[in-house]
Amino acid sequence: MRKRRTREHMIADLSVNHVERFILRCGYTVQRMDSDYGYDLIMVTYNEVGEIENDLVFFQLKATDNLKKRLDNQGIVHTAKQNDLALWCRERLPVIFVVYDATEDIAYWLHIQGVLSSETLSVKQESISLTLPMSNTISEEAIRTIRLLKPSLH
Repeated sequence: MRKRRTREHMIADLSVNHVERFILRCGYTVQRMDSDYGYDLIMVTYNEVGEIENDLVFFQLKATDNLKKRLDNQGIVHTAKQNDLALWCRERLPVIFVVYDATEDIAYWLHIQGVLSSETLSVKQESISLTLPMSNTISEEAIRTIRLLKPSLH
């Protein structure tokens, strides 16, 4: 029996493609991580005249066919592992957590350091539920907003 390409593999690739398209449309570049140790994509940005800017932005992507919405429909709920969150919270550069809804071809994002701190993670849980605002959809405008989170632009 041969190896099979599963639905999980397909939607994971679609999530990467979805985010990459918006990054590239903004004139930035993106690198895929070959091994997933907490990050899937790295974004490099450029100023208005095309000069490379300092600092990077890290993205962690999750893809699903079964998006979980809050009861009030104000957010997307997705769990993240405690050890990943600990890594992301200690990162100096922005970490963006993305949940891709393969059924609707839409992705939602959350700036991890903007909502969590190392102190928040002091509770010993295997995973933590994150709420991504429904208004935070990946788009060219969102990618430009995410760029502004880089420390070198403050």
